[in-house]
Amino acid sequence: MTKDPRQIRKSASADEVAVFLRQVARTPVSAAGGQGRLIFAMDATASRQPTWEQATKIQAAMFSASADLGGLEVQLCHYGGVLGFAFSPWYREAAALRTYMSGVSCAAGLTRIGRVLRHVAEEFRRDRVNALVFVGDCVEENPDTLAGLAGELGLSGVPAFVFQEGFDPEAERSFRQIARLSGGAYCRFDANSPQTLRDLLSAVAVYAAGGRVALEQLGSRRGGAVLGLVRQMVEK
Repeated sequence: MTKDPRQIRKSASADEVAVFLRQVARTPVSAAGGQGRLIFAMDATASRQPTWEQATKIQAAMFSASADLGGLEVQLCHYGGVLGFAFSPWYREAAALRTYMSGVSCAAGLTRIGRVLRHVAEEFRRDRVNALVFVGDCVEENPDTLAGLAGELGLSGVPAFVFQEGFDPEAERSFRQIARLSGGAYCRFDANSPQTLRDLLSAVAVYAAGGRVALEQLGSRRGGAVLGLVRQMVEK
């Protein structure tokens, strides 16, 4: 029996991580100081339940990594169920966002990535948004429509950093296109590598809040694997 490609779990390779980090390092910081604002969007359909539970812990690392830089305001955006789409207030503390996330349940339904991208554009018109982080595993929408919306974010200077769980080739093509057209970056991970996702999200958060110098300081404080990631991000 042929396996559904979406059931194949493949972690990001070292080369993929290196490419992702170099792309992050080249991404301009749209704010010249102040508190960064980041929208953290997740697919909350039924297949995402295991990763959603991990995310309640992972997102805390984003706050702590950027805290010394003036911090980060984060808004959670998610979709699931037949018509489900929701977003939280803007939070400045990990505990408050964790409480909100604990009240969200994953439910079967189609992807609504286009709605996510439109929401980011709407938020940007109200106030600046430094970056979008999206975590998902499949795409059930028109790729061309998503590409157009991603291009609009790119023109506004809002990069999308797209993380794909598992290995669905069609989703990968669309996710890569969203990242490229918005000026962001793409990377794959799996449910068994939460530390990889945590490190990459921390890198995005720190870069959005403080730029390349802040990344180097993050690596110096944490050392080990994080320092290795940061060294890959910083162009010689």
